[in-house]
Amino acid sequence: MATPPSHTPLSPLRTVAVVGLGTMGTGIAEVLAAAGRDVIGIDVSEAQAAKCVAALEASTARAVERGRLTGRQREELLARVTTGTDLSAAAPADLVIEVAPESYEIKQQILRELDGVVRPDTVLATGTNALSVTRLAADSARPERVLGMHFFNPAPAMRLVEVVSSVLTAPAAVTAVTDLALDLGKEPVAVGDRPGFVADGLLFGYLNQAAAMYEARYASREDIDAAMRLGCGLPMGPLALLDLIGIDTARTVLDAMYAASRDRLHAPAPILKQLSEAGLTGRKAGRGFYTYEAPGSGAVVDDALTPRADGPSVPGRPVRSVGVAGSGTMASGIAEVFAKAGFEVVLAARGEEKARAAKARVGKSLSRSVDKGRMTAEAAASTLDLIRPTDAYDDFADVDLAVEAVAEDLEVKRQLFATLDKVCKPGAVLATTTSSLPVVACARATSRPQDVIGMHFFNPAPAMKLVEVVRTVLTADDVHATVREVCGTIRKHAVDCGDRAGFIVNALLFPYLNNAVKMVQEHYATLDDIDAAMKLGGGYPMGPFELLDVVGLDVSLAIEKVLHREFRDPGLAPAPLLEHLVAAGCLGRKTGRGFREYARR
Repeated sequence: MATPPSHTPLSPLRTVAVVGLGTMGTGIAEVLAAAGRDVIGIDVSEAQAAKCVAALEASTARAVERGRLTGRQREELLARVTTGTDLSAAAPADLVIEVAPESYEIKQQILRELDGVVRPDTVLATGTNALSVTRLAADSARPERVLGMHFFNPAPAMRLVEVVSSVLTAPAAVTAVTDLALDLGKEPVAVGDRPGFVADGLLFGYLNQAAAMYEARYASREDIDAAMRLGCGLPMGPLALLDLIGIDTARTVLDAMYAASRDRLHAPAPILKQLSEAGLTGRKAGRGFYTYEAPGSGAVVDDALTPRADGPSVPGRPVRSVGVAGSGTMASGIAEVFAKAGFEVVLAARGEEKARAAKARVGKSLSRSVDKGRMTAEAAASTLDLIRPTDAYDDFADVDLAVEAVAEDLEVKRQLFATLDKVCKPGAVLATTTSSLPVVACARATSRPQDVIGMHFFNPAPAMKLVEVVRTVLTADDVHATVREVCGTIRKHAVDCGDRAGFIVNALLFPYLNNAVKMVQEHYATLDDIDAAMKLGGGYPMGPFELLDVVGLDVSLAIEKVLHREFRDPGLAPAPLLEHLVAAGCLGRKTGRGFREYARR
């Protein structure tokens, strides 16, 4: 019996037409030509086609200068690319990739015209990241040959390609495009047809929340971006990334995502509409969330919203000695940070043995720094000498700053702040390192709420540069100034935020992680594909499931619950799969099993 046509293997995709020669189309053309494919570049604008050729000449010239190509290889690469303005030039193509503007009308017109130009076995790929591939395919005369091939910008550098199939797509077409992606040196991830697919489906929800956070004047654009770069290791902050992507593009993607999901987290923040309709679409316009040197430039220039560099108007209080309460990893890390900066540190724990163990943990950390050549043995010894372990909070009597890093339990923290209120001298600053609990609740446990502030360090404290400085409505100006000055002394980057659940980082990070869990729960994509998509397509240092297993599923669930209680948004409700894993005791690496299994130590 003959094999059904939909399963018939396709011939290798040797000649590829790229329709739309903007930044993405030009990058895709370069990737294809570099892999030995013959490329037919097509754009309605002659000027854009010429710009594409000039861009290819410039990028390949840089490659020769850097030793990545020889002069001969450059000539051969450029010779494989031809450009024009007529879709009929796509006739010999084995594959057509369209990267036209995100509009059903434009894309459907291109696909209809291609139906009358290309061979019956030619594969038609759309580069959309927001529109329905199924809807585009259904309007074609050959829906079984239509699929999505979503590259990421810049195409030559980004390794991820999402291969998007609809219910109409022939398996042979998916196989052919997947094989091509591998041959191009890319990592193909197979996904189904829904707006945003995997990477953008997770990314744009996070970007939208960041825009809403900024619009609510919760934090400055600079602090939001710095928090996510330094707190999560991301290559760019969310608002700078929106400017790079294009605020109008982001709005289009989010509109499509919201139409499909009806999730309020995907409803475009009003500021995206306001900026788009004002023509302030980001870098390409010279202004978006930030102002740029010129349209198309990546150089940010000062504007009316740029923070003043002359520091706080109110001077801070003098700080010479610091008390750190707690015996865990965070407490010992914070003690190390302060001691390295020359502060005398009193490290208090419940019990003398725990206090000594916490100091010993600092000693081991300092020894590793010595072994790596980051500090001398003498400096490590003198740093360790600045830390005095104790089991009595009475020893905080003379500290200028007390930092609590005990269990993330509000009642435990309130009891500790009541104790600190009694033992610390008048004028001492009292700080909590909570990541999700209300700072004002700790403040109200004292008779001096004006002296209480949040100092949210990130783990591991010696390595992570970020500190979220959390003011309550009761925090005194000079207390805020004190903590900002101290952060500078300990060489941390301070960002200001108000006293609400999650502050900046966790309020943006954990809904993104929760949405990744929902994708797996709905069988949309696998753990491995989602992790690969976010690392390769978003530049994230870890995929969401790697990160969840490191953080701890119980910790993640607790933060999700706090966010859901605070904001009452149904989209923030913890994914049932996360709750089930926690109930089963699968908490991540610490238990040997979370989303993945780990070897027991």
